[in-house]
Amino acid sequence: MTVRVGVPASSSNIGSGFDCVGVAIDRWLVATATLEGSVVCIRRRGTLSAVRVHADQDLVTRGFRAACAAGGAPAAGVTIDATSNIPIGCGLGSSAAAIVAGALLADGALELGLSRAQILEIGTTIEGHPDNVAPAIHGGAVLSVHTPTGWISSPLKIAAGIEILIAVPPFPNDTKAARAALPLTLPHAEAVIAASRAAALVQGLATGDGALLTAALDDVLHVPYRRAHIYGYDIVVAAAKNAGAYGATLSGAGSAVLAIAPCERGPDVGTAMLCAWRSQGVTAELIRCAERVSGAIVTGVSEPTHSVATEGS
Repeated sequence: MTVRVGVPASSSNIGSGFDCVGVAIDRWLVATATLEGSVVCIRRRGTLSAVRVHADQDLVTRGFRAACAAGGAPAAGVTIDATSNIPIGCGLGSSAAAIVAGALLADGALELGLSRAQILEIGTTIEGHPDNVAPAIHGGAVLSVHTPTGWISSPLKIAAGIEILIAVPPFPNDTKAARAALPLTLPHAEAVIAASRAAALVQGLATGDGALLTAALDDVLHVPYRRAHIYGYDIVVAAAKNAGAYGATLSGAGSAVLAIAPCERGPDVGTAMLCAWRSQGVTAELIRCAERVSGAIVTGVSEPTHSVATEGS
């Protein structure tokens, strides 16, 4: 049997929602898996052509094997054909999309019967945190919280009057180095500020309240320690604000910069961000997110009677 999946990109943190808030973005990793042979083979196209790791270490195949283990099935021989237009290493969830794609391919091809909650656990275990994994699975904006019984993911409302804009430069950021730059401890007073701004993010997204969104995008947990490593960051953020954005921040760990603006200011904010990058000799791509993006889609290819697409909830 051949199974096809489509998994969206995602932007995480969105300022103060560090490691717990993410939103699906309209860029996609699409992959098919055919059970055959006794080894794992993967063919990569699109942005995945830049990936040079051995097939056994590829995140798609790691997700596939992890799902096999979770479903109690022996690792099967499989040929995976994967293509993506998600920029790699720029803070748009390319790793999470690959892991989720692999896990869903295994679930569909081997009929493991895994729930989306189990796919979230698999992806989070490999990725280390759920903020990109959850929107890749469920779509839209998602809050994920760890509890003694596992992860809980809940959809977040985004007000109709606001738009998310992401300016993506053509250079990646080292995610491991970005995480290593974070302090091991935080003063209690700063932790209080971080908590209040995370709450402001959830309420600000839901209501479109500009004051709350401005506070939410002024993060104290990770951005202050990462911003200096992103070439042009301060100039692009200032340009977004001057053009009418409520604020701007890193998308994930960068290098992309995310802004939130009133819909009527979106075109001006996007143009300003690109012009700011251009002033630094960088030609960036703009991704506008005015509508909800669906979560992962799984389709059976080789058995037409079972080929109805199923969209993530």
